[in-house]
Amino acid sequence: MLRFLTAGDSHGPALVGILEGLPAHLPLDWDKINTVLKRRQGGYGRGKRMQMETDQLEILSGLWKGETTGMPLALKIVNRGEKKQETVRPRTVPRPGHADLSGAWKYDWAHDLNPIIERSSARETAMRVAIGAICKQFLAAFGIQVVGFLRALGGVEIPPKTTDLSKLEALIQKSDFYSTNPDFEGQLRELVDQTRKKGDSLGGIVEVITSPLPPGLGSAAHFDRKLDARLALHLMSIPSAKAVAVGDGIEGAGWSGSQFHDPIRIENGKIVRNANHAGGVEGGMTNGQPLRVQVFLKPIPTLLKPMATIDLTDGSSLKAPYIRSDIVIVPAGSVVAEALAAYVLAEAFLEKFGGDTMEDVRFAFKSYKKRLKFI
Repeated sequence: MLRFLTAGDSHGPALVGILEGLPAHLPLDWDKINTVLKRRQGGYGRGKRMQMETDQLEILSGLWKGETTGMPLALKIVNRGEKKQETVRPRTVPRPGHADLSGAWKYDWAHDLNPIIERSSARETAMRVAIGAICKQFLAAFGIQVVGFLRALGGVEIPPKTTDLSKLEALIQKSDFYSTNPDFEGQLRELVDQTRKKGDSLGGIVEVITSPLPPGLGSAAHFDRKLDARLALHLMSIPSAKAVAVGDGIEGAGWSGSQFHDPIRIENGKIVRNANHAGGVEGGMTNGQPLRVQVFLKPIPTLLKPMATIDLTDGSSLKAPYIRSDIVIVPAGSVVAEALAAYVLAEAFLEKFGGDTMEDVRFAFKSYKKRLKFI
């Protein structure tokens, strides 16, 4: 069973993680992992902290001469922006839209919000991105590509320029917004600049798509094993996420059944679907098509022009404090979404084809493909 845990604060010494369940003898490309971490810190409209941090993953155990051992991977990312706890003044003014107020009530930290602020920060996604980058390399060993990109920013929708995943990745690498359509770069830059001048922030939509997946990942047996439910769980855990759509789930709510569902037919001995409105998942299981999922991210709540709030010490009204932040995190959100989708797919893949070594997994996967018809 693939599973992970993370710990660490935004300004603590480090973020740490444990990833358990990967088979032995998976070669890991360290540079690729750190490249993904760098992408999480990028994107037009990010704050100054991203210039301070240069995330580098350390693998403390579970790797031997570049290959996984089959034992848990112990992971660490050092925080360059560490602050000693004794030097940090107490905070008692919760910021609207953050975890500050709810966390103060739940954990009895109204006298100092810092412990809530530290752990609830989006900084923790750095470790989850590293874990997802490892899972992405596992999936690649079986020919599965996972690509996340910007789909909309503010009210600007950005249709992909191509459906070829390799070409999409090349376009993303060249874009300041991790967009797949260079025609929109100037418009997006102007939008962010104008929003910055207003002291405001922007939300948007990110999309993750994959190459065609083997059918049967996930399960119809129980609600918590359904692949789309598991994707929604992880993707909704992204800070700022407020909705998740698999396929055309949101837009399709206004369609008729005959418009939404994808007919099945045989062409040259293989099953063909006219469209992919289901997003590659039917009945909680992959259906042989590419996965397509979108995450809707709200504008970040830390604003240059602060909103009204109170001081928890006496209930007095005042403006929320401004803590160094970004104008827009949506491009970086695409990197996080890609990583979490890769983790969920790797988890489901190992449930279906799991073994102690990569060779065991390859054998199970190959045997399964042999018995499938019309694929």
